[in-house]
Amino acid sequence: MEDNIVENAKKGFFANHVEKLQSSKLNLFLTVCVGIIVMFIVAFIVFTLNLKGEEQVMVPNVVGKTLGQALLEMQEKELYQKLQFRYTDNPDDFGTVLSQDPIPGAIVKAGKRIDIVVSRGVILDHIEDYVGQTYDDVKLKLQATFTGNSKPLIVLAEPVYKADKTPSGTIIAQDLPEGTPISEPVTIKFVVSKGSDYETEKVPNMTGLSIEKIYKQMEASKIIFDFIAHEALETEKPGTITGQQSFDSSSIRAYSHINVDFAVPKDDLNGKVVGIITMNTPKYPYAVPMTLVSSKDGKKITLVSFKHLGGEITLPYSVEHGTELILTVAGKNTARELVD
Repeated sequence: MEDNIVENAKKGFFANHVEKLQSSKLNLFLTVCVGIIVMFIVAFIVFTLNLKGEEQVMVPNVVGKTLGQALLEMQEKELYQKLQFRYTDNPDDFGTVLSQDPIPGAIVKAGKRIDIVVSRGVILDHIEDYVGQTYDDVKLKLQATFTGNSKPLIVLAEPVYKADKTPSGTIIAQDLPEGTPISEPVTIKFVVSKGSDYETEKVPNMTGLSIEKIYKQMEASKIIFDFIAHEALETEKPGTITGQQSFDSSSIRAYSHINVDFAVPKDDLNGKVVGIITMNTPKYPYAVPMTLVSSKDGKKITLVSFKHLGGEITLPYSVEHGTELILTVAGKNTARELVD
């Protein structure tokens, strides 16, 4: 009974309070305002407690390291880089970090930009002796030296290629002598070796070879094989060489072309597509390294590496449906085709 009395008292108090609020608009308005303010205060406290500030990280020491190493270390700390380049007096400084700001060990917020000064090496004020170096190496070195310059101080003219005993691609002469001062942009022309015209290669017997053995012969021979596809006859073994061009001599000049007949099966062979792919590249004055790579489902496999003079290139293949064949020339992707 006492519980009923207390309960009735509470209900009476609540009813009287509601009645007072309803009878006074001012009291009702103040009550609503207080409620809204309390709600915002509670929400702000909860938001503040759950809000995490930006992560604090320590700036790594990248001075003296290569630019590639510096960028990796900055990336690991979630820091961004603002790069500046300048010349130094030490040729060994080329590509290394000279200074940084903020200093190593500073505590900063993740995402901050770090100023990094990188060496361009020694500024060239004279022509060097390039004889004996490879043309491609010198070209890359000069491009790196004058990266960012609107007018590079040394411009390479189209080289002259000449038969020589030195390896192909080697600079054997230059028209500006070593020590020529550079006060304004100059153009230099190189004479580059295209190898010996008298180098010969023994003609291999390709008849009957499978694709795997063909690849091995291509890697071992200084000969350019031009594969000609035909549908395999009943008397021929699909996926093999059935004939080749004949010569009066057992040896021919290095990197000469030989026509080779390849028997293509009517259907898939051992679950793979077999055929001849034709790819086109620029023509080169000397044989350059090339590679045929297969790519499927993110997996890449090198099928064969060889040297070629460029132009029209024919290559045999045996791959699964949906494989992409990629031809690289001197390490750069030059042509590609999907085998369906």
